[in-house]
Amino acid sequence: MKKLTSNTSLNIARILYLIVCLLAGMAIAHELISPEKIWIGVVSGFFIGMFFIFVENLTKTYTIRGFSTGTFGLLIGIFCAWLLTRVGIPELISTVFDPFITNDSGFRIAFNTILFSSLGFLGTVIALRSAHDDFAVIIPYVRFRSDVRKGRPLLLDSDVITDGRIVKVMDSNFLEKNVVIPRFVLEELQIMSNSPSPGRSQRGQKGLDCLEKLRSSRDIKVTVHDSTAQSSDDSHDAHLLQICQILNAQILTTDNNLTKVARLQNVDILNLNDMNEALKPQVDVGTTVQLPIVRTGKEEHQGVGYLPDGTMIVVNNAVSKIGTTQSVSVISTINTSAGMMIFADISSDKKKNT
Repeated sequence: MKKLTSNTSLNIARILYLIVCLLAGMAIAHELISPEKIWIGVVSGFFIGMFFIFVENLTKTYTIRGFSTGTFGLLIGIFCAWLLTRVGIPELISTVFDPFITNDSGFRIAFNTILFSSLGFLGTVIALRSAHDDFAVIIPYVRFRSDVRKGRPLLLDSDVITDGRIVKVMDSNFLEKNVVIPRFVLEELQIMSNSPSPGRSQRGQKGLDCLEKLRSSRDIKVTVHDSTAQSSDDSHDAHLLQICQILNAQILTTDNNLTKVARLQNVDILNLNDMNEALKPQVDVGTTVQLPIVRTGKEEHQGVGYLPDGTMIVVNNAVSKIGTTQSVSVISTINTSAGMMIFADISSDKKKNT
């Protein structure tokens, strides 16, 4: 993916708009005062342009949405300027400055240039930084969609990639299949896979294998995003949040600290651990489940089994049932700092030996 140049595009728009203001100011000064004092128009045009650029900076929480969005905003700005000309604003201004105007037609042209360019500029910039759904406020029940867009981008960090569950989650069709991998995340995985530490190297290799599986899927679009941090002091997480805001994406992670920071900054983030916790079955007293007994418990008579989500259940008088699957009935649950402890008895009405 090519590096986004949103700041460059906006700077070009600012420069062009400032040039228009300078030229318009020169024209007004030429008509109102005299050709010898044209510098007054240059200074006035400069300050007017900087004022509207300052107003534009107040809207910097928006993001670029594309050329069509900018064109739509430009048309809105021009339409608003046209309305002002229809209600007689140029005539009113001309009346106020009538004693100083030597060429009425020249003044009207210069004034209309400033009016149309200023409102057109503000409309374009605000539209570029607006989300597609924001246009529904202007045109109810209308949504602007792109035929080639495969959904909102899903930004992956190194933690969720090395976790390994992302492949099955994507195959389940619960999430958008437009995946974005920042370049620095790939570099981090490569460094991990080449690490002399066996554990770290294994995690890095697991992450690269996971990305290869995602890339080989026909339904999943995987894109590598090239980007550099705005500041050399930006941390890994701060850089990830910057990219997320630029792309209007969602972050998928297993990092609880990143999740907290993102939510404080109103950045959309999905945590696989939260999803896993929400999907855990509710095991209450009296619930009967089929449980494989795999090992002995703390007490000699106890057997221990695990639910598919990893929840451990201690079964009384089940030591002789190790290696079999039994129907067990929950008799008590205890919440501890390490999680929930569940105790059960072998169900008397149904047993299943395997």
